[in-house]
Amino acid sequence: MDRLTSMAVFVKAVDLGSFAAAADALELSGPMVGKHVRFLEQRLGARLLNRTTRRQSLTDAGQAYYERCRVVLNAAEAADALVADELSEPRGRLRVTMPALLGRHCIAPLLMKLARKHPHLELDLSFGDPIADIVEGGYDLAIRTGDLDNQSGLITRRIARQRMVVCGARSYLRAHGKPKSIDDLAAHQAIIYRRSGRVRPWLFPRDGQPPREIMPAGRLRLDDLEAIADAAAQGMGLAWLPCWLVRERLNNGALVGLFGGQPEFLYDCHALWPRSPRMPLKVRAAVDALAAALPKLMP
Repeated sequence: MDRLTSMAVFVKAVDLGSFAAAADALELSGPMVGKHVRFLEQRLGARLLNRTTRRQSLTDAGQAYYERCRVVLNAAEAADALVADELSEPRGRLRVTMPALLGRHCIAPLLMKLARKHPHLELDLSFGDPIADIVEGGYDLAIRTGDLDNQSGLITRRIARQRMVVCGARSYLRAHGKPKSIDDLAAHQAIIYRRSGRVRPWLFPRDGQPPREIMPAGRLRLDDLEAIADAAAQGMGLAWLPCWLVRERLNNGALVGLFGGQPEFLYDCHALWPRSPRMPLKVRAAVDALAAALPKLMP
């Protein structure tokens, strides 16, 4: 077996906590992961992992070997990246995780365009809510909106800002009246966005102050923004949604935007990737392409 490949498999098994998780991430069979680890153990004459049916743990020798393997693999990756940069051609598999709706509507089409431009670039895209762990999931790149939690070990770059708009159907506004100010929202039915068990407040910017939070009230609670847009178009209540999602409905009159004279709240959209000695060209190409084109989809 190739020693460097076996090292990479061993490190992945340690990082993910099991042979099965490593096999899934590397697209190998479970027995093949075991073969790579046994190859290293036989070559070294030392046990690297203690394994039971429930858990695995590093031996003292395994811990020391794991740390050196990471150094070796990072150096090898940097060497590959250097050559790839010289070739000026993004190549290899790019694994990206992103919010499902934003991914389908905005991110994936731009990455598909990038892949058409670079025939040696492979895409492995994951559309998911809740948010996946970048490092543990083995992703090269992640797209996130809103506030970022602890991002230790990651590099972040803002690539766009999405505007939010309060909107409703003409049928709803005829029946319930049109709110003239944000304070009037308390008298209206809202279609509520609930994700991970928590209701998301509506946010409105204020000069020199934190945004004003409005906790909406209504009969409908949905965890999908597109379903909220559909319900709003059917006259079920007012909604607070990204402009890119409802632009066509606003243009054709299915929805009416409210509070047009007031500034709209802006959600930051970030790209995140694992910190490494050298940014892989495939990641740089993707981030640059998104930063250049995404703001045009979120004017």
